[in-house]
Amino acid sequence: MAFQKAVKGTILVGGGALASVLGLSQFAHYRRKQVNLAYVQAAECVSEPVNREPPSREAQLLSLQNTAEFDILVIGGGATGCGCALDAVTRGLKTALVERDDFSSGTSSRSTKLIHGGVRYLQKAIMKLDIEQYRMVKEALHERANLLEIAPHLSAPLPIMLPVYKWWQLPYYWVGIKLYDLVAGSNCLKSSYVLSKSRALEHFPMLQKDKLVGAIVYYDGQHNDARMNLAIALTAARYGAATANYMEVVSLLKKTDPHTGKERVSGARCKDVLTGQEFDVRAKCVINATGPFTDTVRKMDDKNAAAICQPSAGVHIVMPGYYSPESMGLLDPATSDGRVIFFLPWQKMTIAGTTDTPTDVTHHPIPSEEDINFILNEVRNYLSCDVEVRRGDVLAAWSGIRPLVTDPKSADTQSISRNHVVDISESGLITIAGGKWTTYRSMAEDTINAAIKTHNLKAGPSRTVGLFLQGGKDWSPTLYIRLVQDYGLESEVAQHLAATYGDKAFEVAKMASVTGKRWPIVGVRLVSEFPYIEAEVKYGIKEYACTAVDMISRRTRLAFLNVQAAEEALPRIVELMGRELNWDDYKKEEELETARKFLYYEMGYKSRSEQLTDRSEISLLPSDIDRVSMSKWMKIHYMKF
Repeated sequence: MAFQKAVKGTILVGGGALASVLGLSQFAHYRRKQVNLAYVQAAECVSEPVNREPPSREAQLLSLQNTAEFDILVIGGGATGCGCALDAVTRGLKTALVERDDFSSGTSSRSTKLIHGGVRYLQKAIMKLDIEQYRMVKEALHERANLLEIAPHLSAPLPIMLPVYKWWQLPYYWVGIKLYDLVAGSNCLKSSYVLSKSRALEHFPMLQKDKLVGAIVYYDGQHNDARMNLAIALTAARYGAATANYMEVVSLLKKTDPHTGKERVSGARCKDVLTGQEFDVRAKCVINATGPFTDTVRKMDDKNAAAICQPSAGVHIVMPGYYSPESMGLLDPATSDGRVIFFLPWQKMTIAGTTDTPTDVTHHPIPSEEDINFILNEVRNYLSCDVEVRRGDVLAAWSGIRPLVTDPKSADTQSISRNHVVDISESGLITIAGGKWTTYRSMAEDTINAAIKTHNLKAGPSRTVGLFLQGGKDWSPTLYIRLVQDYGLESEVAQHLAATYGDKAFEVAKMASVTGKRWPIVGVRLVSEFPYIEAEVKYGIKEYACTAVDMISRRTRLAFLNVQAAEEALPRIVELMGRELNWDDYKKEEELETARKFLYYEMGYKSRSEQLTDRSEISLLPSDIDRVSMSKWMKIHYMKF
């Protein structure tokens, strides 16, 4: 039976019956209305956004050029950098942010898509009596609840199954997962539970059943990471931050402090990557939030600065949706080499990952065939022998660089910090590094607190707890029905728009083209098997998309779901962007070539095409192969003309 329980000024919603009746997304919305009354109070302290819509990129560039001095200049447009900008601007600080590529173009768009506290970190905290890791898990669980609250359209609770194949492991894992619930406290999404073998197979029928004794199910959050990052950036822009993508920091500006005689960082020389124009952006405080490129900016400040970033590559693969249930994930707690593998439904596909191997820092990480095969082998260990895990079913693959850091102030400089590190250089450059996606907000809060203290800025406490991100405030689980009824969109497309843009979905629907069919009335798809429509390309430009790669990978997620579908949609995307941005034929061809290169190397198309060329994994008669080959040849040549 559903129940409500007041705990420390908050309302905790529980009861499996309610979740079962409403479903996960509706249950998340119900929680949004009921949970954490303190969040509402925090959000009410913030004035309304100064802009109804984010200003254009051109307007943002003018703001960067014409503002005499900002209070805060953030370098880096990932989750942490955008979080810093949002935290600063909502405290009333004059804020700027620059990113050399696109928002979320690096690690923040290449995650496991989980919003989680970290079950394995809690295990280590208990086994090693590590208070730092315990605090990190507790903080992450608080941030998990907040993120589900402020962006309900982009996130939802997800049940994750931990299959058990030895009887003694059942109580061992059960205690660990129950402690996870306990540490979450009032922020627990839903209580974990044990399943018998038969019930586990009902929920996850493709699971390996030999020697299976049961399973434990616990709850974490899942989100659309690139869109979440973009929502943070757009929200910061609406509150008045001057944010610009494709703005590279060429060098740091410095001036002598008249009181101490020491040089202090006072801004940055920035270059518009798209036009080549350079200008200075001055600020009282500069924040380095560049993830894997942390040391590059640190060495701009001090060429003798010790490296603190130890990059690690995490590879993920995407497989068809039939590899996992639509609403149940899987956790392999102990792979063959001791790593943890997640197997999760996402955007009607299945994500498997991640690996964890040392790597060099690069702007263009490439998933290796070795890592892809490692993940496939681990998946085979957990799926029934009735399910043939095929290399050809890998629809996309990517590598993200996780910026593990050592604390430069620690006595043991070789020890990697599990938590984030805020470092302040002698010249006043503030670096935020490490941490995880889930804790971006608290990382930003700590960073801005340090900036205020170090540079004597006048600002109050952080106001981002409970502050709705772009699209979240007026979203509801039934919003998509209005899109269907008012605009004549397909139900699948309407659900996608509502889950991607939240209450801004109506603006996308207004841009949708008439199909010329009886139904749907509007909403021409970019590619037949995915719900992305042409109107999203036009709207994506309003969201600062500047290139075709921005559109296929971060405004839509086509490149992360199916590289072949992304390539198929590319010509139309480039044509639509060309109309809006006045591209000539040379620019259009350049965009096509760059996007195809991105798909080929960074999204696993190279590995996939080589595998499919070497051996077909589909059973076809010779006549069928000839017919398919001829069809493909005709399609390619038709596209050329």
